[in-house]
Amino acid sequence: MKNLLGEEYEAFLESYDREREQGLRLNLLKTDRERFREETEFSLKPIPWAEEGYYYGAKDRPGRHPYHEAGVYYIQEPSAMAVVSLLDPKPGDRVLDLCAAPGGKTSHIASRLQGKGFLLSNEIHPARARILSQNAERMGIANGAVFNEDSARLSAAFPEYFDKIVVDAPCSGEGMFRKDEGARAEWSPDKVRLCAQRQAEILENASAMLKPGGTMAYSTCTFSPEEDEQAVEAFLKAHPEFKIKKVKKYPGMSDGVPGWALEGREELSCAVRIWPHRTGGEGHFIAILEKEGRDERERKRRFPVYVKDKRLFKDWEDFLRENLSAGNTGQGELLSSVRRREFMLFGDQLYLLPPELPSFDGLRVLRPGLHLGTLKKNRFEPSHALALWMREEDAAGFCRLFPESPAMGAYLRGEALSLSAISEKEAGAVRIPPERKKGWILMSTGNGKSGYSIGWAKLSGGILKNHYPKGLRIQGYEE
Repeated sequence: MKNLLGEEYEAFLESYDREREQGLRLNLLKTDRERFREETEFSLKPIPWAEEGYYYGAKDRPGRHPYHEAGVYYIQEPSAMAVVSLLDPKPGDRVLDLCAAPGGKTSHIASRLQGKGFLLSNEIHPARARILSQNAERMGIANGAVFNEDSARLSAAFPEYFDKIVVDAPCSGEGMFRKDEGARAEWSPDKVRLCAQRQAEILENASAMLKPGGTMAYSTCTFSPEEDEQAVEAFLKAHPEFKIKKVKKYPGMSDGVPGWALEGREELSCAVRIWPHRTGGEGHFIAILEKEGRDERERKRRFPVYVKDKRLFKDWEDFLRENLSAGNTGQGELLSSVRRREFMLFGDQLYLLPPELPSFDGLRVLRPGLHLGTLKKNRFEPSHALALWMREEDAAGFCRLFPESPAMGAYLRGEALSLSAISEKEAGAVRIPPERKKGWILMSTGNGKSGYSIGWAKLSGGILKNHYPKGLRIQGYEE
């Protein structure tokens, strides 16, 4: 580190004695900067390289706020937000997040795609893949799928398929030292070498999935040249069809260090390093790699499953007619899905597939699209994922609770609510037609003119029976 930093070495060491700065990134599928700042009292400071990112104050507790449960934002290490910002995915792109857990970069990509295009998020470790899937659900992602696969098997299944790829590679984790004692204990020179070997394999497999003309972000949260500049230079040497893309350097960023690469290639200065002593964040390395050529192939859509059970569609359409408001875009999109038949059944669980999802036969898939709900006997029960994807105006009936209200805390703890007992100080808006005596009610939360969906309740006899998932319920939420 002395050789890398020179005169800055002491400042680097001193940065580890400071409190680390925390960040949150807005989910642009649900909110925007102006609306969010009007509705919250967090102490926010913009993060230079992420237009939807903020540092938040030490006294703020965004992880304990109902907006977190509603997927309004994602709590993310600030320097990690630079990866997707520099890759710059656009609506309509096909994007792969190859090492995606726990889901920070996946949710950032989905936010930028704005529901258009396709996102495949993959994680090789099953337990981490489940966390990734849960976060994709919370953020309301409908145009994505979550896989639990090895990069080599994915590479064989998706040759030159993606416009953009994120490889946030497993690394020795020096950027985790301040916040994770385990990362310090596990570090060794041998681990650095093992990580470099694994990164080379992952990069090789990722490159085969990138279409000609596409771009790939390679990133790590380590400062090790063996895993950063040397990893990129070795890849470029083996792949002359790739080059490093020059990107904008924001305050706190510095160039890569080509003098430490295998051959000292000057173009490695186009890579980005974020240092913890220069800015708020734990540190990151990022290189944006471009694949030369043009993709002129015709891309055909191939759907793996067609559900033809007429009973299934009757139950689903009955649910839509009874519980969604007429004439809104959400219902229109869901009804058009019935005509397209882009469904998949996992047992009795129904999913709506992203339009650009190709065949995935033989691959391990946790979430093939938007989880719609469960087929019960002669009825359809909606999923929590569907609620988080919907908006208030999509629902035939909704109940919006203020985030700080006792009723909101009770809902998140899994308690039933009496409509007559909810006071005006607790409810921002309740729209339930007088003739509606029973059925599904979308629960939402917010301080503004509209709210953010947070789950379901089922109305019966003036009581909102709680359907907030048991595994997500939080005791003591009023604290």
